[in-house]
Amino acid sequence: MLLCAALLSLNVFASGDDGHKTIGAIADRLLVGTNAGARVKALLQPGESLQSISIWADCAKGTFCGPQTPEMQAFTIQNPAHAAYHYTNTPVENKSYVAGGVGTTDHDIVQTLKQAIAVLQGNDNEKTNPHRFTQRQALLMIAHLVGDIHQPLHVGAVYLNQENQFVTPTKQAEVDGVRIFDVQGGNNLLIEDQATWTARDLKNFKSEATNANAARVGKALHLYWDVTVVENVMRDLGAKSVAEFTDKLLASKVDFPLNTGEPMSWPEQWATEGLYLAKSAYADIVIVDKVKMTNRRGVEYASWYAKLPAAYIQDSTAVTRKQLTIAGHRLAALLQSIWP
Repeated sequence: MLLCAALLSLNVFASGDDGHKTIGAIADRLLVGTNAGARVKALLQPGESLQSISIWADCAKGTFCGPQTPEMQAFTIQNPAHAAYHYTNTPVENKSYVAGGVGTTDHDIVQTLKQAIAVLQGNDNEKTNPHRFTQRQALLMIAHLVGDIHQPLHVGAVYLNQENQFVTPTKQAEVDGVRIFDVQGGNNLLIEDQATWTARDLKNFKSEATNANAARVGKALHLYWDVTVVENVMRDLGAKSVAEFTDKLLASKVDFPLNTGEPMSWPEQWATEGLYLAKSAYADIVIVDKVKMTNRRGVEYASWYAKLPAAYIQDSTAVTRKQLTIAGHRLAALLQSIWP
């Protein structure tokens, strides 16, 4: 079971980068001829674009895009906790993201985005930029994390008690892995419904597993939102490339609230908005049972098999189509606000 579950997670970013690249491509097009577009270009290397650098922060983890570049290696040495820059685990029952609350850290996605924005604004000091991002690193973070923060499971989280019931901790100390468990943004919630698997998932499983019929496998709910649902949107729109996907999303009419106030406040606005979507993403999910699993370092951890409600695929596809479009527009708007 552990082998098969691992096989289903190996290719996350082989196909899951299309969403990030499309967000970057939307922003690239919206910034053509603007001062912000020129400022972005000045920080990029020859041949780069917001589209191409949108996956840099994931590639820096060293497992998704091949070997790290020297630039990535230097960044990871400078930022040993960089994997935690991509999310916050605010309980979905909370009404808003509040710094210092349960599931938040001083280097979560909201705080990291705020630090990167400050750097690009020229407000670079020890307090505003504790990670000592360069302007290029700040842009690399923004190009990726604006996409992540618009994926609901990168913002809102659920917690389970010993009876496999959803609970809302009020203090971080309550999440002790004994009485209350953190399911890691849906990474430890496994869904068995093969309707949520991509053709690549099934091919990998059938070719690598020796006894597919006997093995029980699950796909992480977070992986579904990162990868499968993006592929669902592309399929529904008939888009076979990032360029086609970008065309179709830009042509669509999507209403969304404009951000107000200083750009430094926008990440918190986005996270609070994402909490509402995350609450819906976890609504009516039924926990089937709890299992023990082991990571590559031999450490045991808990996972839970879950059953999705009937309309989950359709609903999540509609949400993702809208969120990808909004994220592209907001990435461009953020950079234009920084560099009018």
